[in-house]
Amino acid sequence: MDDDFGASYITIEDDEGNEFELEHLSTLEFEGEEYMVFLPADMSEDDPDYGFIILRVEEVDGEEQFASVDDDDLLQRIYDYYMEQVFAEDGEEPPED
Repeated sequence: MDDDFGASYITIEDDEGNEFELEHLSTLEFEGEEYMVFLPADMSEDDPDYGFIILRVEEVDGEEQFASVDDDDLLQRIYDYYMEQVFAEDGEEPPED
């Protein structure tokens, strides 16, 4: 995480040309792949769509690109792993679902 230097932000564009600003929370390795965890920076926490965004990092023609994780089971496992990491940093146990 970027605790030493403050938050970092990126702007991504979806397939329809809409731009979104995301706050980067963490980069992690899971099952041999690299993933990045974000929160929407330009959305209210009260918005029903507000929540973690997990994207797979892929290298295409020597450049890093983001890909969505379409497998709900994989997405849940990555989320669980991320939460374990967050709570381990705090010295706590993650809550049970």
